[in-house]
Amino acid sequence: MATMSMKPGLRCRVPDWENSNKLISDTAEHRRHVSHEIRQEGRALRNETANKTSWDEYDSSRRLNDRISDVTRWKKSLEACVQDVNAEIDALTLAKEETERALAATVLPLEVTAECQTLREGRRGSELVSDPVEAELKKEVDVIDGAQRVLQQLIDQSFEQLCLLQEAHHQLTLDLQHKTEALDVDMSCLSLTVTSPEISLKPNPIRVPPGSTTPQQWEQFSHHNVIRAKEEMQTSLQLRENISITRAQVQNELEAQRIATEFALRKRTHHMEQALQEVQWQLKTTQDEITEMERDIRGLERDMQAKMAPLKLVHTRLENRTKRPGVDLCRDEVQFGLVEEAKQLDSTIQTLKQKLAQALDSLQSLQHHEAQMLEDLSRKQEALALEQRTAQTRTRLSLTGQSATMSMAADPLTSTGGRLKLQQA
Repeated sequence: MATMSMKPGLRCRVPDWENSNKLISDTAEHRRHVSHEIRQEGRALRNETANKTSWDEYDSSRRLNDRISDVTRWKKSLEACVQDVNAEIDALTLAKEETERALAATVLPLEVTAECQTLREGRRGSELVSDPVEAELKKEVDVIDGAQRVLQQLIDQSFEQLCLLQEAHHQLTLDLQHKTEALDVDMSCLSLTVTSPEISLKPNPIRVPPGSTTPQQWEQFSHHNVIRAKEEMQTSLQLRENISITRAQVQNELEAQRIATEFALRKRTHHMEQALQEVQWQLKTTQDEITEMERDIRGLERDMQAKMAPLKLVHTRLENRTKRPGVDLCRDEVQFGLVEEAKQLDSTIQTLKQKLAQALDSLQSLQHHEAQMLEDLSRKQEALALEQRTAQTRTRLSLTGQSATMSMAADPLTSTGGRLKLQQA
């Protein structure tokens, strides 16, 4: 059997061997020490991170709770403000509708006044007077025109204020909707736990979404919406009070003018009735005088006719006595008497003729004035009838005035308690 030849290996010395063993032991001990420190640090880190994670989760939940409380508080404030705005919109809408009805109610008085003016234009002759009734009717037209302008202005202001209230209401409801949605989101986040099945990792969860605001901006936004709504409600409340006061003033002015016009109309009617009675009395006495004058004229004519026979007699006697012959053609007492009688009869007849002419002139003058009085009486009767028709036409305003007064009494002014409530909200 052949003998195997082996190459002797590289040998180390004993110190090297001991050093190698010591190095191994030292390295093992060092590694164990490092491992022990790492394990201790890992356990401490686990405890610390577990506590930190629990605390952060608790703190986030607390912050969510606080945020939910803030949002809930603002949500309740917005809801209360929305209710107040709705109530104010309803109240202002009602005031606007009542003002529109008040404006529509002025159409009838204006028509009645115009009709009264047209009726009174039917007066004729001297009865077509610029009297106090005409002045009051013109003033009534001016008062109604002024009332219509004021009421229309209030209606326009109410419409504009309603638009502002609607805009504020829109902002409030939009903010309230956002608060409700944000509250739902935060409530959902608060309900999540580490065991919830819907949790998952999201890409870039710590990004800042576009349009993000600061808490100060968030609170200022809702505060601005509430303050603006309260300011609009305060303005609306003042407008409603102004509407109530103005409507009452307008109604009082219209009623006062209606009363003044009807008083002037009654006074004028009374004066016309007196004038008509005076004309009727004067006409009757004039007609009586005409009758007496006609009777006297007939008497004068009869007397004149009666004087013709004596005149013929004296003329005949005088003429016959001129036929006396010779010395007997004497201007005796008979002659003087007959001449005097003839002159007296001529004078009497002439006087009667003059008196008859005067009587005829007076009769003609009386008859002419009678015709004038008849015409004037006719005009006065027509004018009085027109005044009575005017008064009858205006009776429609009395019923309207009573209805408007009842409406104003049923619409009290808004109390200052509402204003105080708005200021305290």
